[in-house]
Amino acid sequence: MKNLPLSLQIWLVFAVITLCISILLCILLPMTLRDFFTKEIYATIESAQGMMFDRFNDEFTREAWQSGRVFVFQPPQDMRTVNHFMVIEESQALIFPGFPIPLPPEELLNNPPLNLFKAKVRHPMLPPAGLLGNILDKIKNQTEDSRRYSGQVGDRKMFYVAKKGKVMGDDVYLISYMWDTYREDLVTTLFKRLATIMGLAFVLSWVPSLGLSRYLTSPLVTLEKRVEKLADRDWQEPIQLQREDEIGRLGKSVEQLRQQLLLQDETQQSILQNISHELKTPVMVIQSYIQAIKDGIFPKGDLTRTLQVIEEESGRLQKLIQNLLYLTKLDYLATHKPTRDNFEMDMLIKDVVERLRWHRKELDWSLKLSPVKISGDLEQWRVVLENLLDNQIRYAHSKIDITLAPDDETTALLHIYNDGPNIEPEIMETLFQKYNKGYKGKSGLGLAIVDRIISLHNGKIWAENEAKGVSFYLNI
Repeated sequence: MKNLPLSLQIWLVFAVITLCISILLCILLPMTLRDFFTKEIYATIESAQGMMFDRFNDEFTREAWQSGRVFVFQPPQDMRTVNHFMVIEESQALIFPGFPIPLPPEELLNNPPLNLFKAKVRHPMLPPAGLLGNILDKIKNQTEDSRRYSGQVGDRKMFYVAKKGKVMGDDVYLISYMWDTYREDLVTTLFKRLATIMGLAFVLSWVPSLGLSRYLTSPLVTLEKRVEKLADRDWQEPIQLQREDEIGRLGKSVEQLRQQLLLQDETQQSILQNISHELKTPVMVIQSYIQAIKDGIFPKGDLTRTLQVIEEESGRLQKLIQNLLYLTKLDYLATHKPTRDNFEMDMLIKDVVERLRWHRKELDWSLKLSPVKISGDLEQWRVVLENLLDNQIRYAHSKIDITLAPDDETTALLHIYNDGPNIEPEIMETLFQKYNKGYKGKSGLGLAIVDRIISLHNGKIWAENEAKGVSFYLNI
């Protein structure tokens, strides 16, 4: 199903839901309706019985009843769907509508066709002889004043109520009954109408599904086209969907992706420009000095000092290439689980200081290091300290102060101060970005590498200008 068009998927969902509801209604509705109409049939029968007993006092006289003959009784016109007959409890004689005398049960049961048809008491709604005998047997054992029964004749069902009462002083049973034809007609009619309605709903569900699919797919198609443009590196036009639902949030995510790609593209272009510039300068110096030596000219006065410049530029070129490769390595490590070792940061600081302090012997170094053990990549932290201290040595006038102390139970704070010039305000905001150099800067990659490594270790670094000098803070 997931490979089908969205409009077809939505219609199938509508159709399946409609079909399931239809099947459920087709099963439950007939059962519910039959139960409901059965209760209504019994209620109708019982209501008709009450009216029949009220009419007897008006339609029969005591003399006619006691003489064994009765007037012909007719049911009320509004109760014509309910049929009645009486059974005199003492003699078990039966009184049928339209017949003026009570009939003995033996005459009806032993030769029912002859007696019933010739006596003209046979009525289309009268119970058959077999069912009549069953009714008589049941009321003999009836103890309640009124009781509901049902009987089956072929494929037809009859509902009847036997109610005990008195007519002119005699105990009688009034048997009132209805056939289930009315009930089944109602159920069938309602069922057919329901089936027609559900069929139309099943067919017409295509209309709302098309509207809903168009409403949902329109922004998705727009996003699809925009993503195709992003794949073709066309990410200048912003993506804006005026929605706050899941599709709107998807559009915002794609817009964030576009902005990230745009920023990455700008950064990549900037990197390429800076790399070409940084690599071009030392290469040009080396090439020009070598060409001058070939021509017998020494730009620095003699061969030794000229070769020294070539050596410095070669070292600078080598350092730049190493930093570029190291940044690439850090980008790779950012997507992999880092190596973690436990080591003493205070001892590492002392080791790096001892190796670098001889670059400027005149500087005064002050170390206040508390024992701090951290978990991280030892070699990466060595690179951090080397780049930071190389920066301090380059700018310091006379002293460098280093302080390491626990900040709380899980972090430590490293403070490095030098009394050199303040960092230019325009550089401070982008100090740790690639190719951002101060007036004495070299490649502009040292502090970018520091910031990258500290980020990989979930730390933080920042710089502040002091009244005299600059402080670097590392939260480890």
